[in-house]
Amino acid sequence: MSCNSPKDRQRWSRTGFIKHLKEMDPDLLFFAGDQNYTHEEGTYGWLQFGYQFREVMKDRPTICIVDDHDIRQPNLWGAGGLKSNIKAETDGGYTYPASFVNMVQRQQIWNLPDAFDPTPILRGITVYYTEHNLGGISFAILEDRKFKSQPEGNVPQMGPRADHINDPAYDRNSVNLPGLKLLGERQHAFLNDWIQDWTDDQLKVVLSQTAFTGAVHIHGSLDGRLLADLDSNAWPQAGRDQALRYLRAARATHLCGDQHLGVVVRHGIEEFRDGPISFTSPALVNAVYKRLWWPLDEPPGGGDAIDSSLPWVGDYLDGFGNRITMHAYANPAVETVDNKQATENRGDGYGIALFNKRTNQVTFEAWPRFSDPCKGDVEQFEGWPLTFDLADNDGRKVYANLPDVTLPSVDAVVCLTNAETGEVIYSYRANEADLQFQPYVYAPGVYNLKIGKNQPTELILSQVRVD
Repeated sequence: MSCNSPKDRQRWSRTGFIKHLKEMDPDLLFFAGDQNYTHEEGTYGWLQFGYQFREVMKDRPTICIVDDHDIRQPNLWGAGGLKSNIKAETDGGYTYPASFVNMVQRQQIWNLPDAFDPTPILRGITVYYTEHNLGGISFAILEDRKFKSQPEGNVPQMGPRADHINDPAYDRNSVNLPGLKLLGERQHAFLNDWIQDWTDDQLKVVLSQTAFTGAVHIHGSLDGRLLADLDSNAWPQAGRDQALRYLRAARATHLCGDQHLGVVVRHGIEEFRDGPISFTSPALVNAVYKRLWWPLDEPPGGGDAIDSSLPWVGDYLDGFGNRITMHAYANPAVETVDNKQATENRGDGYGIALFNKRTNQVTFEAWPRFSDPCKGDVEQFEGWPLTFDLADNDGRKVYANLPDVTLPSVDAVVCLTNAETGEVIYSYRANEADLQFQPYVYAPGVYNLKIGKNQPTELILSQVRVD
């Protein structure tokens, strides 16, 4: 869930959501950000949120992470903790004092495990990126805006705002500049450690504020078509690709919010469909700033056909040139986009991710806000549910096989690294039928293979060259 706007008739009530969530009985609640839009009083808004969702939060684990509106900003490029002096924050950093930011973070993330590296950033702003294990599922909790580079001073303005690009002459490569950050080196170190440590983990999931793609064409109004939005994690492209490589190496599924549009995409890094799968939830309340997936001139997507009743699925390039394969999108009804008084068919709702540890599959459900999932005549958003094998989070094609190795157990961790660069190529529990495992590689190179019960500590194959 995300984007809990108070611009709603039921400002203090979420009775429909609560009723349906209690009937579904989830094991974990994930609020991906913007729990609070009450910019004039942060603590009041936080208490309001707690009052709204108290009946489901009181008796099950809940993860809340902080996004821009929670800290009284319309957007956030944290830039490592700089002080922002522009209303739209496109110069990077935080508008309000560090003491206020830290207060909001204490309110929302106090119950999380300790941060991987608790060292504060600039101005003493605290961090919380960490890992939480529930029932054998390891959740990496990211702060995907805290270290992100800002548009001002890095890329020229090519639209009505510094972060919105709609210049037809725009060159995608012109904004993919060396030195720009997305997650930042500290969270790279965290992810590199997390994908290799499988202690008590059977499968892995990444939680973050927003999507690693620009899967939105229409912003706010029907005449609000953009080529690219620098607020999404589709930019900077090099940072996006690196983040997705970590997810892909561990076959990790990605869950996020923020975009006011429910979508399921399979990312492409070097090629279409070679990366992990991501589910962006709909906005809890989508009364004001609606968004749509609506490709210009309405072309069908490329690649192998996607089994869907939706027309715009398949392979596309987003506004930054990133490869994505669209599987489903939950557009609001077109007639509601410019109608601020509309109360139904606005695309608001919530997502359910069902992880099956026996089959190593995940099923995504997307429910409209005003539906009742316990009534047979009420359906999910068109295009849902969707089920994927967790192995689908790594879509690379095998180039060659290495010699068989004997595992210490059928569910041992196997970890292949590039012997020259140290990059983790893959790291996951083998889950073999017997103790024999055949390693494989995706490209020529020199490789090491380590195995272990919970961590890859035993070097089995060293400096194996594949031509």
